[in-house]
Amino acid sequence: MAYQFARIEIFARSDKAGRTTDFIFNEVTRVPSASVHVQSPKPPEVVYGLDVDALRTLHDERAAAAKTPRTDKNGKTTFKAIRKDQNTLAAVVFSHPATMEEYRASPDVRRDVGVWERSSIDWLREQYGDQLVCVVRHTDESHPHLHAYVLPDDTEMRAGRLHPGYVEKNAVVAAGMLPGEDKKALDKRANRGYVAGLRAWLDDYHERVAVPAGLTRLGAGKRRLTRAQWHQEKAQAAALKQAVERAAVVEAKGRAYIERTKRNAAAIKADAAKVKASSDRLKGVGGAVRAVLDGARESSLRESVRQQYAAEIAATKTAAEKARAEADSERNSRREFEKKASDANYAFRQQRQRLIAAQREIQTLSRALAAALDEPAPTPGGMTP
Repeated sequence: MAYQFARIEIFARSDKAGRTTDFIFNEVTRVPSASVHVQSPKPPEVVYGLDVDALRTLHDERAAAAKTPRTDKNGKTTFKAIRKDQNTLAAVVFSHPATMEEYRASPDVRRDVGVWERSSIDWLREQYGDQLVCVVRHTDESHPHLHAYVLPDDTEMRAGRLHPGYVEKNAVVAAGMLPGEDKKALDKRANRGYVAGLRAWLDDYHERVAVPAGLTRLGAGKRRLTRAQWHQEKAQAAALKQAVERAAVVEAKGRAYIERTKRNAAAIKADAAKVKASSDRLKGVGGAVRAVLDGARESSLRESVRQQYAAEIAATKTAAEKARAEADSERNSRREFEKKASDANYAFRQQRQRLIAAQREIQTLSRALAAALDEPAPTPGGMTP
């Protein structure tokens, strides 16, 4: 992979060099007089928002209606139409380093470019919100690239407020000269502010879009890297891209697990509440078994849960059968029977406490109990309850 390319410029309806908003709209729609640099022009493909003709109409209508306040010497404020040479449009260009030949020949490259496009649009939306009006794709030059257009939503329609470099520069100028500073020094400091603001904008794009796409921040030429150093950096960028992709997969799995855990916890809580309601009716071992059976009939059991907790199910079933056998052998001694029943009730309460604790660990023991006793069992002494 190569390095990122991102650029932002602002334009006015009138410009001495001819780079007006009309020219920009003509260039992106491939009007012949404005796209002589393209050998085989193709119409742009809209990937977000309005098409370019609708964008042009919206821009021109807003610019015609925009007003700027003017205050005279008497303090009276009036509103006048903005000047034709005021910047009213911000245009952003993102280019992917893959060649169009690679893009057409490789599904993997098209997939990577598609991910990069979506990430770039998401980043622009976070930067500009509803002021982002249109994004189009061009596939008729050397590399796939995006053109994005942002319209200021303030009444004066000042596009300079959308450009990170001008925002910082204008802030320095508005604050005025520092003690001992002259106009020349102020201008130098303002220009440094412009560079710093634009650099921060590019760095943010790099961190949030280019890094996951496997792109480096700058190319080899600007930093005088050797060919070996440049290839090493590209390999590192590709490895970082793979790491980011793996992290995204892990995060997605983690979120899915959390959602499953929440659903399971809710089911466990509901089942535990039903078991508790039934256990309040306990009077002896027979009542305990009846409460569990009632809970089994009321619960919605999943096969996967029963399989996952097969060991707990088997242990619970063995314990229940043992309790019934002991109760049978002692039926001729009421005192002993009551003692056994009391012990069984105590064991059952301990079991229910473990059920409640299992909510935190997703060990749905309440469902295991119900699954283990999903067929009616005889009461002590063979009597019908």
